[in-house]
Amino acid sequence: MRFAHLRVEGQTTPRLAVVVAEAALFLDDVMASAPCDLQDLIERGPDGLAEVRSMVDEALAAGAELVPVSELRHSSAILRPAQVIAIGANYAAHASELKLRSETAMTIFSLWPNSLAGHGGTTAWPEDLTTQVDYEAELGVIIGRPARGVHVRDALDYVWGYTVVNDITARDLQFSEAQWSRCKSFDGFTPTGPVVVTADEIADPQDLWLTTNLDGRILQDASTNEMVRGVAEIISYLSRSATIPPGTLISTGSPGGAGYSRNPQVFLRDGSTVTVSIEGIGSLTTHCRIV
Repeated sequence: MRFAHLRVEGQTTPRLAVVVAEAALFLDDVMASAPCDLQDLIERGPDGLAEVRSMVDEALAAGAELVPVSELRHSSAILRPAQVIAIGANYAAHASELKLRSETAMTIFSLWPNSLAGHGGTTAWPEDLTTQVDYEAELGVIIGRPARGVHVRDALDYVWGYTVVNDITARDLQFSEAQWSRCKSFDGFTPTGPVVVTADEIADPQDLWLTTNLDGRILQDASTNEMVRGVAEIISYLSRSATIPPGTLISTGSPGGAGYSRNPQVFLRDGSTVTVSIEGIGSLTTHCRIV
């Protein structure tokens, strides 16, 4: 199934919807006690998801009215995550181009929840704070149940779903500070979406194609099989030291092709449109403004 947080133009509160063939079925239209958002649904466990599947099947069979997604506005595909964890330097090409080392231990940092944004939105940043804003196509992984001490062979059983992430980064801040959280956590710097697809729709998270299209130019074009550490290994590693709670979003790193490393360098500009796509999930578009 595919889930999104959508709202009618002019509304401020998003509603959880199932997306079917580019049309949306709002769960609160067909369920008396519908989950208010994706985090609520995840916390209801397998029985909660099974109930949603059953109610949606019944509604579709009965001819429920769907709303074209094109008539709606997206919020972040992830709302109220338990935490947002990012993995750095997880593709050899990206680590090399930024002159970073793929350490023996994973490079792990947090993204602040204020950075989450939705498909089709506008992300703005002040020119007096950063002039080197970059894109990063990443596969997002959503954890479905508490993960503690998980073996690699079992790790994918803990995945609830997958989404597209654009890990927007202020490079000038990244390389002037000892941590990577602030440079990636401006308001709107972590667009996600347009949907979250449940894990059963992705046969192998290490066999997906990622692309980044900036103003009509393809700048990233790679497969998730190029990860230094795959999704299962990431989950297992993180779960060794602390429980990963349900609803956690893990952004798994970006392939080569970042704008910072290009000659000449390519950065997001005022008026730029950047679209990150992942095979089997969808395309996530962000419009850029400098203020």
